[in-house]
Order: sequence, then C-alpha cells, then structure tokens
Amino acid sequence: MTALLQVILPLSRCPKKNGYWQVAESSLPASQFKAFRQIFLDEFGQSGLEKELVRVFAEDRHEER
Repeated sequence: MTALLQVILPLSRCPKKNGYWQVAESSLPASQFKAFRQIFLDEFGQSGLEKELVRVFAEDRHEER
C-alpha cells in the first residue's frame, strides 16, 4: 500500500461521518434513516470509496512499472 493511500484511508473513516448520521437520524423517519445509512455506507464505506481508492492506487502503481 502506498504512503499516500495510508494517509487517505483513515481520513475516509473519519468520525465526521457520525455527525452526518446524527443529522439524518434526527430529521428522517426510522425506515428512511435505515435506507439513508445503507446508501451512505455503500458509497463512502469499505465497499464503496475505500474499495475504489485501493483499486485506483493499485492500477496507478501497476501502470508505473
């Protein structure tokens, strides 16, 4: 894993995401919040943004060789 990726991944896991969830939870009905949380995690969690970052860095590293 590249040094830059080692810096970026922890930032993508930042606690600020919890603040977004709290705002959404306070303003959405429970069923809508559950859907929002799942979409948010899909986009910005390990299966979304993190996976995409790892893929991009791996491709870039492969192309440099």
